[in-house]
Amino acid sequence: MIKEIVFQTQPEMMKQMSTGGLFLTTKAKSVNTMVIGWGGVNYYFNIPIFIVPVRTSRFTHEQMESSTYFSISVPRSGELKKELAFCGRKSGRDFDKFQECKLTAQAGRVINVPVIKECYLHYECEIIYKQHLAPELLDSDIEHQFYQGSDYHTLYFGKILDCYITK
Repeated sequence: MIKEIVFQTQPEMMKQMSTGGLFLTTKAKSVNTMVIGWGGVNYYFNIPIFIVPVRTSRFTHEQMESSTYFSISVPRSGELKKELAFCGRKSGRDFDKFQECKLTAQAGRVINVPVIKECYLHYECEIIYKQHLAPELLDSDIEHQFYQGSDYHTLYFGKILDCYITK
């Protein structure tokens, strides 16, 4: 069953992102997913946007740089804990995370990037802007806490093309 939902900031999605993580899926060289615990949904440029930060050292960063689309799949609170842990610690350079975690890549409805079938809420996004963090503009306390190794994030602004519930 698929239920269309009107775009809105989802309190449950934001809670899951900060407490368990969300799956960010890309498709370029291969299909890959990683876990994000930071991000945001808001309106920019008068359109709904999902902002995802990806460190430059990550395989997903390579994928995002050579792609136009990404999807976000949100598990229900308390579900897929082992899969989130694995996908948050292991690199797509070394593992097929879908195979390792027995996750199902379900075709996106409007983009050529899958969503994760085992999740219930999905965002399909088109990258319309990206911004590499500028260390010289970053608060020194934040830089010290999160960037001691200088592995900065790139912020990807994804126009939300579709948002829906599947289970």
